[in-house]
Amino acid sequence: MGHVLDNPAWNALISGNKHLSFGNDSVRYFDKEVSPFAAFKENTDESFLLLHKILPHSGPVLFVSPVEVKIPDAWKVLREIGGLQMVYDKEGPLSETSPEVVSLNGEHVTQMLALTQLTNPGPFASRTIAFGHYNGIFEDDKLVAMAGQRLHPFNYTEVSAVCTHPDYTGKGYARLLLLAQIARMKAASNVPFLHVRDSNERAIKVYEDLGFNTRTNVYFYFMIKA
Repeated sequence: MGHVLDNPAWNALISGNKHLSFGNDSVRYFDKEVSPFAAFKENTDESFLLLHKILPHSGPVLFVSPVEVKIPDAWKVLREIGGLQMVYDKEGPLSETSPEVVSLNGEHVTQMLALTQLTNPGPFASRTIAFGHYNGIFEDDKLVAMAGQRLHPFNYTEVSAVCTHPDYTGKGYARLLLLAQIARMKAASNVPFLHVRDSNERAIKVYEDLGFNTRTNVYFYFMIKA
């Protein structure tokens, strides 16, 4: 049996995010307004074809794998992104976070969508906030930075949607938000992890400085039905 994080989306869909998942014992997926992730118990051609059959929309869907995969012809790959999977393993107390960090709720979704569309930290839709525990920093009532959680496979929780408006970078906002997320996850006895583009050297350095170490390479496939 492999590591939980070898198949993070599947393990999230059958455990911590089960209440948001659809599918069966072999193939599962989120509502497209929550997340494009779809995953398989076993990454086989048959699983891809079954997803094609039961998915109630044409896509796109997002598939993640620790190894490169040949996608069956029933699917058209729109984009393949190489990334790193990083796990937090630092011991000891965290630095105090700023009182500027506030919890985000449904009233903030419009601003959250605008910020993620501007900064492109990864897929973010109208109901992505359902993953829970998003927080942000405001200046003059404007959301200028945010971070939240996404996949929750068993005792691991993924930090996600870490982004800062380009006019407000260099103020340490991402670090404050990350520290708040890490503290919440550790308090719940969960291990923080995250995914980042392997070309995003600036973000990787921030994550390493905070205590995240690379566990493995990962490959993301955005697909639609052919």
